[in-house]
Amino acid sequence: MKRILLILCIAFTINVISQEVSDITTRPNIIFILSDDHATNAISAYSSMYRAIAPTPNIDRLANEGAILMNAFSTNAICGPSRASIITGKYSHMNGYYKNYKGGYFDGGQWTYPKALQHSGYQTAMVGKWHLASEPQGFDFYKYHIDHGEQGVYWNPTYSENGIPVKEEGYATNLTTDFALEWLKNKESDKPFCLLLQYKAPHREWAPDKKYEDLWENETIPYPDTFNDDYEGREQTAGNTHMTMDFFNRRDMKLSPPDSLTGKLLTKWFDFGNNPGEIVNPGDSLSGGALRKWKFQTYIKDYLATVKSVDDNIGRVLNYLKDNDLEENTIIIYASDQGFFLGEHGWFDKRFMYEESMQMPFLIRYPKLIPPKTTITDVISNIDLAPTVLDMAGVHIPDEVQGKSFFKQLSGKPNEDWRPSVYYHYYEYPFWHHVQPHYGIRTDRYKLIHFYYDVDLWEMYDLKEDPSEVNNIIHSEAHAELISKLKAELTQLKTEYGNDLTLDELRAISDTDFGGLESDNKK
Repeated sequence: MKRILLILCIAFTINVISQEVSDITTRPNIIFILSDDHATNAISAYSSMYRAIAPTPNIDRLANEGAILMNAFSTNAICGPSRASIITGKYSHMNGYYKNYKGGYFDGGQWTYPKALQHSGYQTAMVGKWHLASEPQGFDFYKYHIDHGEQGVYWNPTYSENGIPVKEEGYATNLTTDFALEWLKNKESDKPFCLLLQYKAPHREWAPDKKYEDLWENETIPYPDTFNDDYEGREQTAGNTHMTMDFFNRRDMKLSPPDSLTGKLLTKWFDFGNNPGEIVNPGDSLSGGALRKWKFQTYIKDYLATVKSVDDNIGRVLNYLKDNDLEENTIIIYASDQGFFLGEHGWFDKRFMYEESMQMPFLIRYPKLIPPKTTITDVISNIDLAPTVLDMAGVHIPDEVQGKSFFKQLSGKPNEDWRPSVYYHYYEYPFWHHVQPHYGIRTDRYKLIHFYYDVDLWEMYDLKEDPSEVNNIIHSEAHAELISKLKAELTQLKTEYGNDLTLDELRAISDTDFGGLESDNKK
């Protein structure tokens, strides 16, 4: 009898193990491609602005063969904090990473979705831009940019490969894809994988690959409708920044330095233009509107050419999946940590809760479960990525995660319980770009913003009537009742998300040197 029981026990154990292995091997693979500062207006699936000049056919494929999210938003539109929210599913005040400049060190010991996948049997890797000031955790392999305070450089970059500095030769966007594909080729074949492929591009200083440097040399790129915004009704907020065309530096404008300069003097020469009163000019030959237009044309051509390499390399990844029979069982996502201003309101950079900055491109393909040409208009935020990925992979989502899974919408079903609005909060001030800290609420139609550091000002926009956000209706009597309702909803969101600090406490966060990137207070 004991022998029979032992045989039955062994058979049962083998059967359970066999089922677990089967579950693991049939789970979806995941490739999450994240770029830096990619505006939706520079993606032809989203916008017609540059569709004829600079289409993005490979990114567009994801929209045609999967889903495109029309209202996906960063909760803090700046590189490091957005990335921290993406991998933790939590707001900055919960994951502890508020800002880039003197923002401290991301707490790698906390829960992240790559850790959860790794613990559930996934092989995990991250290559490219990390920008969180601490060593990545939850990855079997990582290789991230370490030059220039982890911003990285476009040419001949240095990476940390599992903690060891490695100097590479070539163009960063191509190299990062090379490393990702190499890892895919050498990974364990019997386990599902999660790969984070994270490009530096198209972040400042917008350096194109050599073959694309003169792509639009003889063309004039169209100017945005709000290029000459006068900031009426927003003088102390939108009208008081360091991110207009006046603040491009010599490096941005691709000017050549004197041969005699080296070291710190060379860096200082290139950085001229970052501060008020430092006006970069090509040989002092231009002024006024003509100078602003020259700067925009230089900038936008470099930006779009840099995006072209991102699109090319996404094509390489898609081709690899197809050639290796991985298309059907691989979730592939493309997003950016936030948007970017491409001359709208006369600006470059991001940070603001305005649409061009706050809106993230977000496209996802998974042939097994996402119907082609799916369009999602629900209000989604970057904290929703982690729970959605885990939901699709069948991995437990802990209660501490503040985001929610939108897998239901991806599968083509309406989600009647979905949130009607998203909460936003930006902290960094005054460096870089002198954007007032602010928080607010964005619904499917309206946006309410409170600027609070040197000022105490509110702004309100009707995105249906005023999609460019140039008409601040905060003092409109016709909208008084709606404004009161949105203020109450904003207060409720702050409480629900655990961020009901006083204004003095919030200002203290902006003032504090937490150490980390761009800080003298380093470990």
